[in-house]
Amino acid sequence: MKRIQLSLVALLATTNLIMAGGDIIEVTPYEIEDVVASEMVEVVTPVEEIFVEAPVTVVEPEPIIVVEPKPIEIIAPVAAVASVSPIYVGIGISAARYSTNCGCAVKSGTDTTAGLSGRVGYDFNKYMGIEARGIVTSYKDNGGTIKHIGAFLKPMYPVTDGLNIYALGGVAKTTTQGELRRTNVTGLALGAGLEYDLSDDKKKDAKYDRKFDGIADQEKGFGVFADYERLYYKSGSPDLDAVSVGVTYDF
Repeated sequence: MKRIQLSLVALLATTNLIMAGGDIIEVTPYEIEDVVASEMVEVVTPVEEIFVEAPVTVVEPEPIIVVEPKPIEIIAPVAAVASVSPIYVGIGISAARYSTNCGCAVKSGTDTTAGLSGRVGYDFNKYMGIEARGIVTSYKDNGGTIKHIGAFLKPMYPVTDGLNIYALGGVAKTTTQGELRRTNVTGLALGAGLEYDLSDDKKKDAKYDRKFDGIADQEKGFGVFADYERLYYKSGSPDLDAVSVGVTYDF
């Protein structure tokens, strides 16, 4: 291949000389090799010049927003509230007995009478309350009448949802009038009785606004009562007793 190239170069040089009409100059082998070498030089472009590094754009990822679900609120149904009051009232009829119990020759004996009774009470809880009560009689068996008024502590116990038993202990003033020896005493009075609820028990339909309601004769509505009371209690004193029955209403 190299010989072919040298021959072509020599031929071209000779042709140029003939056409130009100039002198023929002998070309040395070294000059021919230099020409061939210069033509065979391959221009190599540096890699750095070929590959131009493009600017790198860093794209930051968008922040991920996590939305927490709102808690589901479960709204429980609100139970109806049965508003009640610790106060109650009652009215009834009373049969009373008075015995002088003195052994006196004059104006001694026993008298019976009847009349009305009333009471107002306040329940602190299902085991304790207070009560004010009074009795006034007008029926005269032997010309005698009784007036009685007192204030009592009322311990009680609910036997069932509708039945309540109670005791009475307090101070009362009692007076008698009539043909028998008159009595005007103030002192200890005792009693006991029971109450029964006549109203519908609504504890399944409503929530009472006090914890002890919904039992015995303490929820709102009507009830009945019956009790015995020793109007005055003292050794050697006249016997003063009363039995009462009636209707109550709890607010």
